[in-house]
Amino acid sequence: MMVNLYPKTCNICGGQVEYISNAQIYGRQYGSGFCYKCTVCGAYVGTHKPRPREAMGILADAEMREWKMKCHRLFDSFWQGMGRRSRNQLYVKLAGELGIPSGDCHFGYFDLDQLRRAYQILKLWELRI
Repeated sequence: MMVNLYPKTCNICGGQVEYISNAQIYGRQYGSGFCYKCTVCGAYVGTHKPRPREAMGILADAEMREWKMKCHRLFDSFWQGMGRRSRNQLYVKLAGELGIPSGDCHFGYFDLDQLRRAYQILKLWELRI
């Protein structure tokens, strides 16, 4: 999977994407201060603070953002307190179960179907603990 870190076209609706101040979304600048936003459907993605032109993943609508948060809450509960190495090991494990390269295993890169699949896998992990 090749994620475009400098999107010009929305991955959801195909609309034009603009690079804007994220104050237009949050009411004040937050993090890097910038994001990419679709002019048609309103999906958006933040950018990295040290690299404010680089998107943190693909554009997401409200439903995708909710699934990302659900996945992160569950995933983070498994590695917090265990250290960064364990976090990376869990990403490798999740990538294996999703059948994707570990370098592509990032919730910000997942579309809605991948987010739902990841969440199902994480719920199964939760049962094993």
